[in-house]
Amino acid sequence: MKAGFVNIFGKPNAGKSTLLNALMGEKLAIVSRKVQTTRHRIKGILTTDEYQIIFSDTPGIIQPEYKLHEKMMQVVKNSLEDADLALLILDIRDDLDENDKLFSSLKLKVPAIVLINKCESVSDTEKEKALDFFKSKNYCKEAIAISALKKINLDVVLKTILRYVPEGEPFFDGEDMTDLPTKFFVGELIREKIYDFYEQEIPYHTTVLIQEFKEKTTLIKIRADIIVNRETQKGIILGEGGKMIKKLGTEARKDIEAFLNQKVFLELFVKVKPKWRDNEIFLKEYGY
Repeated sequence: MKAGFVNIFGKPNAGKSTLLNALMGEKLAIVSRKVQTTRHRIKGILTTDEYQIIFSDTPGIIQPEYKLHEKMMQVVKNSLEDADLALLILDIRDDLDENDKLFSSLKLKVPAIVLINKCESVSDTEKEKALDFFKSKNYCKEAIAISALKKINLDVVLKTILRYVPEGEPFFDGEDMTDLPTKFFVGELIREKIYDFYEQEIPYHTTVLIQEFKEKTTLIKIRADIIVNRETQKGIILGEGGKMIKKLGTEARKDIEAFLNQKVFLELFVKVKPKWRDNEIFLKEYGY
């Protein structure tokens, strides 16, 4: 039996969350075209008779601008410390040198596999050039060209991972797919819709707090607060005559019902908490 922690690192929008979902065969991490969607460490536990791999999706690595960013980067630091193997992922269309500097700066103490993502979007020549570039780096044990979205070469990734995962007993029960509570994923599904429906800075000034999660006989009742920084942002979230929040609630409810496989009654409220992203007390309350 093999068992170990395989943690995923990279810049925002490199495809970390898409990769986690594809490897798990389940949607555990929310995905958006916008950067900095992932704020927490999201573990996916993949168990078979031969192995248990605990994958971790981590926030995209950035220079912190406020306390929330600092918390996110602390998550990355903690993930570096307990990894048995690192997956370093990049968008092949991104600057290779920049990614190399970033990966080198992690000062990894464990083996690393470089995953060159979105390979379906470039020529074979470009792919080979990127593979050769990373194979020459000291931190890189292997380099694989993949497409997390199209699931290209993920079977190769899994086989390669298993060569580096240590032997050992499982850390989690075989039925577990994650160590996070259901409420966490419900909040994330609501937050994903905020990334989908609102432009510019709104998603980055917003978080979601689940205030009530009650399982009744016929449905699950969920009450959630959408936290924003300013009154003007509250107006944008609500929309004219409450149109936008109604749309948000309807679409989020559909995803939550699919996730929970049960009918849901969802109530959403918008609360203004000035400078919450820089407030230690608020950040703690909101799970950061």
